[in-house]
Amino acid sequence: METVEKKSIAGQQTAIQTDFSTRNALARIIRCLFAEKLLDDNKLQVFNDENNVKYPLSDGIHILQFNQTTVFPANTVINRGDIILKSMDGRHRMVQSHEELMEILKNELSFTPTTEGITKFNKDVANSIHNDRLARAHRSKWRDMISNEMAQEGTSCFIEWITRHYSRRDGATFLDQWGALEGHSYYPTWKSRPGLSDDDIVALSAEFGARVNLRIAAIQTDMVYCEKMPHIQDIHQWFSSAFPTVWNKWCEWLTSQHQNPQKWLPIPLHPWHLEHWIIEHFSKEIDEGILLPLGPQLETAASMSFRTMLPTASKSPFIKLPVAIWMTSEMRSLQAKSIHMGPRISTIIEDILRVDKDFDGKLDFFREEVAWHFRHNVRMDDAEGKFLSVVFRDTQAWERNDNLIAITVASLFTELPHKPQPLISELIALSGDLPETWFRNYTKVILKPVLAMYLIYGIALEAHQQNTQVLFDDSGRAVTMLIRDFGDGRSWAPALRQQGYELQPYIWPGILPTVFEDDIEPVRTFVVDACLVSHLHEIALCLTQLYDIPDTRIWTVIGEELELVFKALQPRVEADFWHKEREHFLHHPWYTRSLMSMHLQQYTDYRLQHGLNNPLAGEQVDNSKI
Repeated sequence: METVEKKSIAGQQTAIQTDFSTRNALARIIRCLFAEKLLDDNKLQVFNDENNVKYPLSDGIHILQFNQTTVFPANTVINRGDIILKSMDGRHRMVQSHEELMEILKNELSFTPTTEGITKFNKDVANSIHNDRLARAHRSKWRDMISNEMAQEGTSCFIEWITRHYSRRDGATFLDQWGALEGHSYYPTWKSRPGLSDDDIVALSAEFGARVNLRIAAIQTDMVYCEKMPHIQDIHQWFSSAFPTVWNKWCEWLTSQHQNPQKWLPIPLHPWHLEHWIIEHFSKEIDEGILLPLGPQLETAASMSFRTMLPTASKSPFIKLPVAIWMTSEMRSLQAKSIHMGPRISTIIEDILRVDKDFDGKLDFFREEVAWHFRHNVRMDDAEGKFLSVVFRDTQAWERNDNLIAITVASLFTELPHKPQPLISELIALSGDLPETWFRNYTKVILKPVLAMYLIYGIALEAHQQNTQVLFDDSGRAVTMLIRDFGDGRSWAPALRQQGYELQPYIWPGILPTVFEDDIEPVRTFVVDACLVSHLHEIALCLTQLYDIPDTRIWTVIGEELELVFKALQPRVEADFWHKEREHFLHHPWYTRSLMSMHLQQYTDYRLQHGLNNPLAGEQVDNSKI
């Protein structure tokens, strides 16, 4: 794993990538402004011959000009150049910060945000910029180290270097951390982690190659709700098998305190969460002896989600934890809903893949075998456990008898260590295929399992960039899709029931449902947002820009492959339902979360969403208008 010295980075005010990080923030904001309809895209004036767009302001005096800007399908406005405020009298000035841009546009938006809303938004963007600079300063050193090693070994292929040095598990972990640099592709507060010091950021974040020592605390067994898959009979036996070394240390630790390990359950605690949240908010439980927080340590690698950890010991499962930090768009709790639903959905998916041979090995997943959360045996309040909980996710999907390499999708967009091109370009070069041919195969691998799970079984796989890994062969071509994270997954009960499955929903006051009985729309939106908007659309954007592919050819590939999948699944789906869903996927707007709008409105409504023009329907912004 990555061994660059990190201590010198924290607190170091470096100028490296300062301009890039600021531009990164501005580009994300501009994209959100038009995608979320915060600005009226009908007023957008596109000048292709000059490679810029202009937006007249409502005062009739000023125009915002965005240089090196392209309008792509699905209301996607990508800015890479200067932003200039021009006035009718010929004066103009450069817009050099997100605060300046928001000040210019605050009265132009589709709603009037409060001063407090804008201030908080600006603060979180500034925090993202700062953290982005830290990460890119570290990445520069990390890239140099790897490119030097590659040169010494005589290889110009990053993938070859990884497979030479790492097992599949360690290589997947390495690439997951490598891909953590960019963050969510269009989140305006993509690296916001308020409350964390620079030292915390460096020590705990995947983009720094962090190794994090969890505390394996102990909680009384009668103060815990546990959900598990059917093959697990005894929790203590399971834990001892999954974590043999730390289990022995944990038992010895409890015994030294005259405690019987059988009356306790291990509960991993993130070190930051322990210090800044558990000690204060669970002080009563600690004082009463319900929770013993200072157990033995377990070394893990941080993943790009920050709070899902992979033990460095071989074969041990992922550990997903709550961390009371506001990151990107929400406080990272781990609610009882996730604890209850993850193993339940995993049980059903496992049986589907065992019985339904049409998946043909093209879909595998990381089972959420067992999970538990604190629930006081008198108060019986599930909500109390959202910051004292854990999900264990197995890594059996990596234990294969082949030489495929597992790559988290977000890593495909991340620059190679030895050249200024994204990782995806190396896979395409290895294949020898044209980019369009490579992408067509990739799209098949993603769409068929996602659509089959949805149309036949009513299960929405959250196949976005972080939750999806793809197994690639030696030739750089996609072979199999790996999916993870089911606790918040949505499903449609009628389809499951028709196939002989019954999924028990989690119901609690104030908690949004994830199992739907009537309208399938929330389940469909989940699929569209994750798989199409956040995944395939982003790859289409990347390839179109990287290879200068004309028009909307790459999106046409998505449409053609989607049509083929619908036709292949038609015999297994009720006719009216099939026609309705085909119409939605191919012709209706693609709905996704309105992240910037929610932030400006201070998250008074977590359900805000907007519809993007469906790029498969030919409803594109007219790039030729002047």
